[in-house]
Amino acid sequence: MATRAAEGGAAKKGVTTEGNNNRRALGDVSNLVNTRVIEGKPVVVPHRPITRSFGAQLLAKAEAAAAAAVAANKKLETHVADGVMVRKAKVVKSKVPAVPKPKPEVTEISPDTEEAILKLEAMKITTTKETTKEGKKSRKPVQTFTSVLTARSKFACGLNERPEEKIEEIDACDKDDQLAVVEYVEDIYTYYKIAETACRFHQDYLGTQTEINEKMRGILADWLVEVHTKFELMPETLFLTQHIIDKYLSMQMVSRRELQLVGISAMLIACKYEEIWAPEINDFICISAKMYSREQVLAMETTMLNKIDWCLTVPTPYMFLVRFIKAAMADKELEHMAFFYAELALMQYSLTRCCPSMIAASAVYAARCALNRTPCWNATLKRHTGFSEDQLMDCAKLLAFSHSMVEGSKLKVVYRKYSGSQCGAVALHPPAEKLLHDDMT
Repeated sequence: MATRAAEGGAAKKGVTTEGNNNRRALGDVSNLVNTRVIEGKPVVVPHRPITRSFGAQLLAKAEAAAAAAVAANKKLETHVADGVMVRKAKVVKSKVPAVPKPKPEVTEISPDTEEAILKLEAMKITTTKETTKEGKKSRKPVQTFTSVLTARSKFACGLNERPEEKIEEIDACDKDDQLAVVEYVEDIYTYYKIAETACRFHQDYLGTQTEINEKMRGILADWLVEVHTKFELMPETLFLTQHIIDKYLSMQMVSRRELQLVGISAMLIACKYEEIWAPEINDFICISAKMYSREQVLAMETTMLNKIDWCLTVPTPYMFLVRFIKAAMADKELEHMAFFYAELALMQYSLTRCCPSMIAASAVYAARCALNRTPCWNATLKRHTGFSEDQLMDCAKLLAFSHSMVEGSKLKVVYRKYSGSQCGAVALHPPAEKLLHDDMT
């Protein structure tokens, strides 16, 4: 009983016992008494009544401190920033030792490039806006130190600000055409690029031939173009025929008398491979003025197939030409002109050193130059052909030179073919002056 009474008395005085530290006096919470408890021991706070004069003194001190803080925050300092006078409110902060900023490294630019740098910097300047109490006001453009360094660095590295040229999606219109095989057409031409190197023949094979020269090869090619036109064969057949001839002549010695036999046998093989209705052997015998018998044609056909290991699935310039014409977004006139240059290339022995894809790309490039199509070469053609304009220049110059000389040449079959209305009379166009001028210079 005595203990409980003592605890009750302590509670009334706002003092907690050591055994029950969590129990505090109600008077301490409500701040109704002047008793405090510190580390379990009661501390009596002396009572100090606030008189009227003492209250007025406290109020005056509080107002003075507030006025001093407002005055300190409203102090203004004037400084120069980027050549513009700006008044800025100074904020009172704790004094912290300033850390010196590292000096930026400046790339030295020669005086000759100063004008170009200033132009590049002017393109980078933008008009900034600052918000004020009155609203948004525009501020004069300012050349910051960072923008100057960025512009100079890009100029020194040779970077330009022109956007990259867009590459057209040439297969977008054929997505619903199953024969266009849009899903893997890129893989097909990637394989053609690899296969054209493996299927190449010896470039200077006429150097090993004793009775055949470059002129005789051109006469044979010109005659085969005429036979191809007379029989109304597919263009694939003509290009495959010439490939078979070049491949066989690079591997086998042929006499002058058998050269035409090699030509008609090669076309017979190509017709059996490409055509649905191939001409008969008697047709080739008649077209060659019956210089050879049926047995001779069949024997030469067998010999040639065995010599070239029956390798007939090869990428010819025609396969690439179809794709590159599509990449050029060509109309009929450009298409005829490209085929005109491609068939002129068949008679040029010097172009056998070029791969089929380069011949096809050069034909498209020369055709665009002859028809004054601008630009002559773009990002889409470069993407799908794999050749830049500089890489095609030598081959295209040879094609343009052939065009300029074909009218006065004795081998005019290709010229007459593409001078007709069925081919748009593209051969009558003047050759590309750009290529001929570059060749002369």
